[in-house]
Amino acid sequence: MKTRLTVLIAIMISLSMLFAACATPTEAPAPTAVPTALPEGPTEPPVEQAAPTEAPAEPTAVPEATAEPKPPAPEFIDIGGSIPLTGPFGSLGNMVLPGYEIAVEDINAAGGVYVEEYGTKIPLRMTYYDDESDPTKAVNNLENLFSEQNVTAYLGGAGSSMHAAASAIAEKNQVPYCGIAFALYKIHQQGYQYLFSPFPKSPQQAKDTFEILNAAIPEGERPTKVAIFSYSDDWGKEIGDLWEQYAAENGYEVVLREERPVAPDNDWSDAILKAKAAEVEVLLSLPIFPDGSGMFKTMAELGWTPKYSLVIRAPEGVNWGESMGTIGEYVTIFPGWHHGAQFEGVDALNEKYQAKFERPADLLTGPAYACVQIIAAGIEKAGTLDRQAVRDAIASIDMDTVIGPVTFNEDGTGNVLNPLIQWLNGKLELVWPPEHSTADFVYPAPPFEDR
Repeated sequence: MKTRLTVLIAIMISLSMLFAACATPTEAPAPTAVPTALPEGPTEPPVEQAAPTEAPAEPTAVPEATAEPKPPAPEFIDIGGSIPLTGPFGSLGNMVLPGYEIAVEDINAAGGVYVEEYGTKIPLRMTYYDDESDPTKAVNNLENLFSEQNVTAYLGGAGSSMHAAASAIAEKNQVPYCGIAFALYKIHQQGYQYLFSPFPKSPQQAKDTFEILNAAIPEGERPTKVAIFSYSDDWGKEIGDLWEQYAAENGYEVVLREERPVAPDNDWSDAILKAKAAEVEVLLSLPIFPDGSGMFKTMAELGWTPKYSLVIRAPEGVNWGESMGTIGEYVTIFPGWHHGAQFEGVDALNEKYQAKFERPADLLTGPAYACVQIIAAGIEKAGTLDRQAVRDAIASIDMDTVIGPVTFNEDGTGNVLNPLIQWLNGKLELVWPPEHSTADFVYPAPPFEDR
């Protein structure tokens, strides 16, 4: 029985295989086309970073950050100075002060000085004191301006000894200081960082003395014998030594050198008689007024007329012309400026000065005006009232002013024009350089008795 069952199963398997071999085959299914591009992304992205099913839109512009508001601006920018309006240097200080005042008026009329830190213009406010030509009082005045007015910058007075005292205080307080009406070079050799002076110094004045003579006078007509009448102070000794040096280098001989103390009434009779006996042709001097006027009146009385006189300080004010008459004629000066200079702003300054004083701007008024221009430009360049920043800005300044182009050396001395001025027909005339001249240089000076 078991054998039959086994045979039956084998037969059935054989028949199944036969039917399978004889069946008609069906077509294989067509393969699925491979996409030509990969899909943009899975339809169900990971939870960690959901991806959009569509390309993102262009991002919208990011709004600019709102600028931080500027701090409130001070009502004024305070500047100030100590100026000798009385005493031995009073005639100088009274030419300096109007230059400061008119410059402040002009700047404030235009809205003041733009200060980036506050985003606006701020007017200047100037405070000044008369130091009576006393260096000790000048020091006290500057200390008061620093402690009470919190000044951003100092304006200097007039006279080398006054600036020597004042500039030391500016350095101590680290306040930028702009001063004119002094030629003492020694002040600038103290390593001061806050002192700036757009005014000719002793080395330039001494060198120009002889270079101008050589350029203006034909070789065969030039004088050769020189006398120096100076004071026994620092500036007198400094420029006296430099005059001797440059005289020798340019073919001149200093045959007489006399010194007196700084005083308004020295007796120069002995020195004048020595110069007359030595047949001196050139007088170089730097007296204050009225010491200088007394010197020339004595020269006229004793009959000595130099062919050429350079007298720094005393003849710079109108009081020389008013008190000297013909005796004061033909004297020359190195005052640092003249109202006839061909620079921008000079005509406008003269017009304002004429309205106030019925004459063109005085010799020291232009340099004083320029000091305020420089301080204002330094503040604007710095963009702040921080004194160190203002100091650094002034040190790198390169600008045009009423005295012409101005830059500064590392020691604070200015690179400026040094014009020669001469008293002619009762007026101060600019006689050198020729491109700025208002009159021709007159040489030789006629004898006092022939005028």
